Amino acid sequence: MTRAENELQLAPYAVHDGMTRGRRHERAGRGEDSPFDLDRHRIISCTAFRRLLYKTQVFVTSGGGDHFRTRLTHTLEVAAQAERFSRELGLNPRLAGAIALAHDLGHSPFGHAGEKALNARMQDHGGFEHNVQSLRVVDFLEHPYPAFRGLNLTFELREALIKHRTKYDKPSQNASSQADVADLLASGPNCSLEGQAANLADAVAYTLHDIEDGLWHGILTEGILRESALWQEAASAVRKSYPDLTIHAVRRPIIDTIASRLAEDVRTESRRRIEQAGVQTADDVRACREDLLGFSSPMRLQVEALQTLLFDRVYRDHRVIRMDAKAQRMIDELFEAYQGNPKLLPDRYARRIPDQGPERVACDYIAGMTDRFCQEAHLRLFSPTHFE
Repeated sequence: MTRAENELQLAPYAVHDGMTRGRRHERAGRGEDSPFDLDRHRIISCTAFRRLLYKTQVFVTSGGGDHFRTRLTHTLEVAAQAERFSRELGLNPRLAGAIALAHDLGHSPFGHAGEKALNARMQDHGGFEHNVQSLRVVDFLEHPYPAFRGLNLTFELREALIKHRTKYDKPSQNASSQADVADLLASGPNCSLEGQAANLADAVAYTLHDIEDGLWHGILTEGILRESALWQEAASAVRKSYPDLTIHAVRRPIIDTIASRLAEDVRTESRRRIEQAGVQTADDVRACREDLLGFSSPMRLQVEALQTLLFDRVYRDHRVIRMDAKAQRMIDELFEAYQGNPKLLPDRYARRIPDQGPERVACDYIAGMTDRFCQEAHLRLFSPTHFE
């Protein structure tokens, strides 16, 4: 779809390409380019995006298990969902997709276990939260262009990162004291509808793909999943046609059925909320404290019940907890080593210590690691038989 065709299909409260508040640094280029296509190009070309391939989503993949989601495949699924929600609601899919592609760039190795370890170490030094770190990645840590630090992304994309909210993500609590994001937070209590689409897509994507990964791992069974009304309704329809096949043979049709039900509910409920709020512009949306995109109350209860099942059966499984404990210990020991002896850090990081302190620099270095690089770094420092 051309830029002009895309603009004609957008609702007035969507973020149109020509409405962007711009970038920190002026950009010379062709006027017909979508600013959000440029954001997308810069995101998928950056180092932090490529590293997502080797960062844990839930199950550590470095020791095997090639079929499990990584942080990269999760990101791609979020982008697909965000673009779907945007198209169905007259929003800008270029912006929503770009936000989704950037939303986990700041994630540490080993998923939320790594995040917890870093946050514990950084409690007296500004904390660590992966959404805030995502903004730090695109604003400072990535620097592929000699004229400026960062990727020089649009205001709208950066705003969505710092205001990213899901059940487990509340970045504004850690970011509100940072002077360099004051303009993003001052735009209003909420982000654009495209940012909300990425938030919702994040929750939908991890809920659905964690079901599939749990089945692959053997932690979930069809019997356990029947405890979820949302699963049972979708499974019943599929099982009428395929009553004798294994769960692995029919898991995708069931999950796709759930995804379609969720998308239909989001479309209906979000249109109702938008109409009730009477928003006419993207700034009207920013002024709304409550999200305008979301599930109806009955559907929200079913989704939350399914997420609770996943929490109890998957995230609290002893094998996941064991992996998480090992990852947290590894990161904690690396942090202690780098903080105590900054000469262990690469020069390009060590040079930043006088301005940013050893804690923040060590945190940045570890947060950027992939799972396997983290394991190798720990081996180099702590194995009595490993010498370079």
